[in-house]
This record gives sequence, C-alpha cells and structure tokens, in this order.
Amino acid sequence: MTGADARARATERREGANQTLRDEIKAYWSARAETFDLSPGHEIFTEAERAAWQALIRRHLGEAKGRPALDLACGTAVVSHLLDDLGFRVTGLDWAEPMLERARAKARQRGRAITFRMADAETTMEPDAAYDVIVTRHLVWTLVDPAAAFAEWRRVLKPGGRLLIVDGDFVNQGLAERLVKRLSTLIQRVRRRCVEAPHQSTAELAATHAAILQRVYFSSGAQAEAVAALLEAAGFVNVTIDRNLKAIHRAQSIHWTRLKALSRSLEHRYAISATRPVDGA
Repeated sequence: MTGADARARATERREGANQTLRDEIKAYWSARAETFDLSPGHEIFTEAERAAWQALIRRHLGEAKGRPALDLACGTAVVSHLLDDLGFRVTGLDWAEPMLERARAKARQRGRAITFRMADAETTMEPDAAYDVIVTRHLVWTLVDPAAAFAEWRRVLKPGGRLLIVDGDFVNQGLAERLVKRLSTLIQRVRRRCVEAPHQSTAELAATHAAILQRVYFSSGAQAEAVAALLEAAGFVNVTIDRNLKAIHRAQSIHWTRLKALSRSLEHRYAISATRPVDGA
C-alpha cells in the first residue's frame, strides 16, 4: 500500500466516524425534542428574558429592517421567534425532524411567517450570500468540524453580513462552580427532588450526551477564545467576544433555586459576533 493509499483510507475512516457521530447527534436531539421547551434556558417564559435576548441581538446585529436572517440549528424555534419579533425575515434550519415539527406547529399557532427547512448546520445547502445575519444558540459546542462549518456560514452570509454565536464551555468548571454544583446536588438528594426538566434526569439520554461530548471537536470545552480564533481563520473580521449575558441569566434565575442560579452565573457562557468582510469576500 502506498503512502497516498494509506492517507486515503485514514481519511475515509475519519469521515465514516464523523458521519456516525453526526447520526448520533441527530438522534439525540430528536429524542430531546418532546421536552425541550420545558427547560428554562431553552424556551423563554418571561417578558424580561425575551427583552434581554432581544437587547443582545440588537447589540450585535443592529435593527432588523426586514433583513433575511438564518437561525441555524433552530430547534423548536425559540430564537427564530425572537428574530421574527424584531422584524427580521427568518429561515430556521434543523436536521432533527421532531424539532422542526414543533417549530412549525409553534409558528402556525402564533401566526408567524417563518420558513423552516431540514438541513445540517455544517452543510446548509443554502445559496451563496443569501443572508444578512446568522444566529446560532448552543450549537458550536456540538460541531464535528467547526472550521468547515464556519467557512460554510461565511459563504451564505452577504459581504458585510453578521454572525452571532451564543454558546459556552459546558465541560470545564472552576472551583467555585464545582463546589456550588456539588452542594446543589447534595441538597436535591436530601429533599428528594430534582429542579431540572424531565429529559435531564433520564439516565440513557445523559449517557448518550456524555458519549457524544467525548467525540466532538470541542470535547475539552468550547472556550470563547478558541471559537474566536477559528472564526478569524475562516476569514471573519471584527470578531468580538461578549460575556455580558447577566440580564438573560438574571431573568432565567427566577425558575431555579438560588444555588442553581449561582452555578449558572459562574459558567463560561458568551456571545461572539463576527462579520464577513466586504472587500476580498
């Protein structure tokens, strides 16, 4: 076997492994769809939180003015509705049909003209330069190939278009966060109750989540600086890390115990905005 043959087979094995992982991720989120909207941090339950999210979007994307917006990995369309409320013309993509079923039903119920399509966020099949803005929430940490995904997102943005990523490092924990979470767990056991949504207490789904996390690109944690560096390498400019999500977390905290709210405030969560350059695009 030549060196070229060996490299080709190694590439095939990696691609096959990545495809298997993608299938597992798709199945995981399909299973999560039924109870996804029950969790604070997923669905929005108060006007205070809605206003906080919309302020974050305006801060990084500006006024909507009917501009086309792409909500990647839209799930049950929480972010799609935020964008629609602000006046964007919204398309939501997701590859889990159960999520899209709920997204479409929610849009019908609310009388919203939001377009939903099934697609992989890493290979959208959308036209070149089709959108003024792209938004993702809690997607980047699940990416198998973020460099390819960021290049794809740059392609479908118009020159001068803006990308907004909202994500976090859900792997690494500081000492204070670890202590708070351990104390919270102990208290829950004593009181014999769980403050999380039902899907988060399912052992099988938790095991699947852990197995997936070990194999995605950001298996050691999606630190904001690492994500920003990959965006710059993909050709984005004006890459800005925004850690000021306090208003969102404060609005969500009314649904949690004090320890859960404190733990959430200590997590490495962030928003990152970036621009497709106009010149040399």
